[in-house]
Amino acid sequence: MDDCVFCQIASGAIPAKVLYEDDQVMAFHDMNPQARVHVLVIPKRHMASLAEAQDSDTAVLGQVMLVCAKMAQECGIVESGYRVVANTGRSAGQSVFHLHLHVLGGRSFDWPPG
Repeated sequence: MDDCVFCQIASGAIPAKVLYEDDQVMAFHDMNPQARVHVLVIPKRHMASLAEAQDSDTAVLGQVMLVCAKMAQECGIVESGYRVVANTGRSAGQSVFHLHLHVLGGRSFDWPPG
């Protein structure tokens, strides 16, 4: 999608501090971090949110989760703990309508969130 900022990042049209990239998934630093470590992991193919996921998306969704774990490992937050968040819809806080998971760590988190 031409007007989607994450699609533009995935295509290289908008620069990002990329930490990981393969043919299906990309991970990069969040421009507005909410923790010491705040990485976004996206599928390169546009999908507005998790609500649009289909059975045919199983492989890419699995790869997104594996990359989240890889980013936590590479960023050194596995031992202290980290949170993976997918906001779906405006009321849940989704502001960019391209599926993305937040990998957050390096600080304490409360429960329940929000």
